[in-house]
Amino acid sequence: MSFEFHARLAVTGAAGALGTVLRAELARAGVRTLSLDLREPSRVHENETFVRCDLADAEATMRALQGADAMVHLGGISTTAPFGSILSANICGSFHVFEAARRHGMRRVVYASSNHVTGYYPSSERVRPDMPHRPDSFYGLSKAFGEDLAQLYWDKYGLESVGLRIGSCYERPRDPRMLKTWLSHRDFLRLVERALQAPNVGHTVVYGVSDNPHTYWDADPANVLGFTPLDSSAACSGTLPGEGPEPERQGGGFIEVDETALDP
Repeated sequence: MSFEFHARLAVTGAAGALGTVLRAELARAGVRTLSLDLREPSRVHENETFVRCDLADAEATMRALQGADAMVHLGGISTTAPFGSILSANICGSFHVFEAARRHGMRRVVYASSNHVTGYYPSSERVRPDMPHRPDSFYGLSKAFGEDLAQLYWDKYGLESVGLRIGSCYERPRDPRMLKTWLSHRDFLRLVERALQAPNVGHTVVYGVSDNPHTYWDADPANVLGFTPLDSSAACSGTLPGEGPEPERQGGGFIEVDETALDP
């Protein structure tokens, strides 16, 4: 794979699991990278500059993102959490990121959304990116906000964006639900590459999922990105512990969390 990116790329959430995978590939491809996170990554690569930054801090985010031409926004909380935490990290943080992108004249933001934006759809239903949001948690709600924020910044300011509703991105599926939602690391990297390079995306939302035998989603019905996954969960079917009845809702375990009990 070759990231043909010749300007400076910002990556938020740099020390997280997906940020670590992405930054390693960017380093291999020689892409100049500006990495942001609250904690320093275990390794800072060549051609990479790390800035410790809390995205909930508007001024710090504005300063940190200066000089980037485009951004992959992976930062924020990636699981269920009290609303106050989600508000600060995911909602305010995403607003600060998009506003910084607008003010600094970035050409595009690739936004790590989530399948949990539509997690309350029944498992029996096939879902397209243009169907109404049905979030399954405060986390899913925050990602729905980020997609609408991206739409606003495209309509009002002409800032291009691609929202990636990432499924379950691991080296291999870990539970039966992931047989439908799995996105391999290799396919994740190729999907981000297409999201950065595809022409005329405007504001686009797609599902990030590998070529699994069964899935809940029509990933990119209009083929805006021109992305074809290479990997599949087929080889893992029948090998996972606890394989049994499918969850009633697509969000799986996120549906079951009583988030009102999470607040102090």
